[in-house]
Formats: sequence, structure tokens, C-alpha cells
Amino acid sequence: MKVLDCTLRDGGYYNNWDFEPLLVDSYLAAMADSGIEYIELGLRNFSKKGFCGAFAYTSDSYLDRLNLPSGPTYGVMVDAGTILKSNLSIEDAVAHLFRDASDSKVSLVRVAAHFHEVEQSGLIVQELKRKGYLVGFNLMQAGGKHSDVITEKAKLAKSWKALDVLYFADSLGNMDDSEVVRIIDAIREVWDGEMGIHTHNNMGKALDNSMVALSKGVSWIDSTVTGMGRGAGNAQTESLLATLCFNDSKYRTSKLYELVIREFEPMQKHYGWGSNLLYFLGAQHNVHPTYIQSLLSDTHYGTDEIVGAIEYLKGLADSSSYSDDKYVEALSFGNTEQPVSGTDTLVNVASEREVLIIASGPSLKKYEQDIKSYIKTRKPVVLAINALPNFESYVSFYCLSHNNKILSEGDVYSQLKQQVILPKHRFSDDELARLFPQNECLDYGLVIKKSIFEISSSNCTLPYDLTAGYAFSIAEVMGASSISVAGFDGYESTDPRQSEMLELVSSFRKQSKIDNILALTPTSYSIQQGSLYEFI
Repeated sequence: MKVLDCTLRDGGYYNNWDFEPLLVDSYLAAMADSGIEYIELGLRNFSKKGFCGAFAYTSDSYLDRLNLPSGPTYGVMVDAGTILKSNLSIEDAVAHLFRDASDSKVSLVRVAAHFHEVEQSGLIVQELKRKGYLVGFNLMQAGGKHSDVITEKAKLAKSWKALDVLYFADSLGNMDDSEVVRIIDAIREVWDGEMGIHTHNNMGKALDNSMVALSKGVSWIDSTVTGMGRGAGNAQTESLLATLCFNDSKYRTSKLYELVIREFEPMQKHYGWGSNLLYFLGAQHNVHPTYIQSLLSDTHYGTDEIVGAIEYLKGLADSSSYSDDKYVEALSFGNTEQPVSGTDTLVNVASEREVLIIASGPSLKKYEQDIKSYIKTRKPVVLAINALPNFESYVSFYCLSHNNKILSEGDVYSQLKQQVILPKHRFSDDELARLFPQNECLDYGLVIKKSIFEISSSNCTLPYDLTAGYAFSIAEVMGASSISVAGFDGYESTDPRQSEMLELVSSFRKQSKIDNILALTPTSYSIQQGSLYEFI
């Protein structure tokens, strides 16, 4: 068997392939000392947008300057799509990216391809073989593909007569041992050469699936240090070697363990790779792990909103492939560029009355009973930002704009008795009927445009998609004499939502006719601090 460690390649999805030189040196030394046979140093790419570190390109000219310890065989990976979409012939694209193997520190090239790219990949493999490389071919997202389809692709790969090892990848991290065995059996119908497996740990099964594959005769096993890799990451190199070394002294682990503790575990705490419930849910519903990784790394969104986005994505036929457009769509719950709707129904609904806006900050629970007493005493028009079940009988209207949050709490919203205000153009008729079956929603439009805050009788334009700004706009249209807020605690100073809220409040003040805005509970926003106890 052979272990292929691809930390610098797969791990690069967390740090843009920009590894510190001293870390690279320590990593390479530990890999060489461990006896690992293959190290995949990174990707081979044409020019990419934005900054990416050296291991996004892993060019021969860069490798010429790198000290590679003797022992392991070094390799890179290239996506078939990189070559097929290059606007060059396959021969020219391969020649542009790769020297002859005899003139390179790289001896192994693995080509990763989606199933629909296999038919076009033969010439890529043959050109790399002609240049003298050991060539591997990765069937990505093999899980769930029909056995006949897998066998057909393996037969095609065999017909190229240039392939050294045929891999299959658990790209979505949702395989179990029976699925691993089924895929191996399907490939073995026609392929008698060496096989490899690349596992992901979304459901915590990466190591187990690797060991099952090993027991079925798969001889190439991928892993990364601490599992560092896209999404939930991969089988952990240190765990794999520890398991193998339990009965076999082929590999040495002491320097690897030191590397894990000293260098990679602190990185893991910083970047956050590894399996968790959200990756598990994504894998369960065939959602590409990059969606989950992107959601988790974006501090704009809380767990409930992430769950809502996953709920939306799992209903899409193509969510197993990542798309920036689909990511944006999921965060707005399928929001499309429909014409902005909205009516003037809300004009002067609270004329000359106080409007109390309540949000779900920690202080809302702390002061819950006293806020309810305030409402009973002062009798304001109460706008609730999203569903607040404990305040159902105290709320006048619910204000909703973050649609993915609604989906994650669909059962709650379908039971609301008070009227809901939302931008109808963001929803389909089916969604409105399902989420609000007994609620005649009031339509107040919402447009998001950078650096613009405008309020009209039928809609508002905000620079950020924050429901608080939507609620403030509604209070203005309602003709409120004053605005009070509760549960508006604020975010950490480093959270971008904090600066966005500060900007929203400032912009609202500049154009609002309402002079009196008071926070009844503690807040870090630039709102006059008062106390609800002054009034009860």
C-alpha cells in the first residue's frame, strides 16, 4: 500500500494555499521522516483571480527554489476543467502547465475530473504520460452514482492505456462502508490496475472508509495532517498511520505527532476545519461541502441562518456542485431579480404613537417579564424582528427580511397569529402559502444597494440585508412619534454586522423625521441609552 499526503493541496482551501515557509519546511521534513510514499504538493493552475499562495500553482519554477527532502515521491493535482476550459488545445494546455518529468521535481500528476468530464480527459492523461509522469485519475463525487455508470467510466479510463492508478473520491463526505465496497466492486468489473481512495470526513467516516477500501485491495490511501482539507476535511494522516502502525512498523510517527501538536492543531483552531453537525447535515443531503465552509467562515450569518441555507440547498437538483451564484441564492432563500413589490398599506398605521422594535439579543430573555410589563403599561405598536414565540401575544407586527432564517424555523412561522410584514417579491407563491397559510402578509418592499438608505411609502432601500434596518424603515412609514428598542445588544467589535448596524443607525437618523430613539435595554449601538425601568 501507499499513503499519499495532500495537506498542502487540499488544506489550501482554508488559507488560499498560502503556507508559511517555515511550516512547509517542517511539514516536508516530518513527511519524509515518517516514510510516507507520496506527497501531493499542491495544484497546478493557470492564472486565477485574486491572491493565492504558491501551492495554488505549484509551478516548476517555484519548486526549483524549494528544498524537497529525499524519500517521498512528489506530485501535483490538476483539475480536468482547468485544462478543458483554458481556450487552448489539450496538448498546448498540458505543455503550458507541465515540463517533461525529467526536468521537474514532480514525478506524479493526478487529474481530478467530474463524471461528465471523463470522456474529454483521455488526451490529458495520455499527454502527461507522454511527458514521463506517473499519472493518477480521480473520479470526483463517485458516491451515489449508479454502478453501471461507474463501471462505464472505469472502462473508458482503462482504454486510454496510460493510467497508473485510478482513484475515486468521496467528495461530499457521505459514503459509508457499503457504498465504498459497491464502488470498488463496480470499478473492478473492468479495472485490474492499482486503485486509490480520497475520503472526506463530513460524517466522521473518512478513516473507517479508508480502512474498508484497504481491506478490499485499494492500495493508495489519501490523507492530510489533522485532516486539513476542504469542508470538514479528510482522513487524518496521523490517525491513519497510528492505525497502520498498530500492527506494522513500516511508518514512523514521532516527528509527525510533534508537527500536529506544534503547528497544525493551532491552525485548526484558527480556521475551523473538521466534522461538525452542519457538515454532517450537508453531506446527508448531498450539499457540496464548500457551501458549508463558506457559510461557517462568513461571520454575517448565525447557525439558524446556515441551517436555513442548507434547507434551501438540499432542495436543489445541482447542490452537489458548488456555485457562487447558488451560494448567494441560498443566503437569500432563492431571492430572484423579480420586480420590487410593495404597497402603502403601512402609512400612518402608528401615527403619533410610540413604536417598540424588539430583537432577539440576550437581554431580551434577561428582561423578558419587565419588557412585557412595559408593553402593557405604555401600549406601543410592537414590531418584532423575526419570530419571538415568547412574545406572541405582545407583538403587533412581525418584520421579516432574512428569508433563509425563516426556512430554518418554518414550523414556527406557520403558526404566527399576528400580521407579518415582508417583501413579497423575495418569495414564491408556494413559499408564502406554506410558511404563512393563515396569515395575510403585508407587503413592504426591500432593495439592497451598497451605500444607499432610502425610505418610501411602499419600499425601502438598504445598504445591508439587516432586518433591523427594515424595521426602522417600517416605523418611519408608520408615522411613529418615537422609536424604542429592546434586545438590541449588538455584536462583537470585530463582527462586520456591528459596523453595518452602526452605519444603518447613522443613515436612518440623517433622514428620519423621528428625533426620539431610545434603547430600553443595554446596547452597543449609537442609540441613546435609557432604561425600561424608568417607565414601569
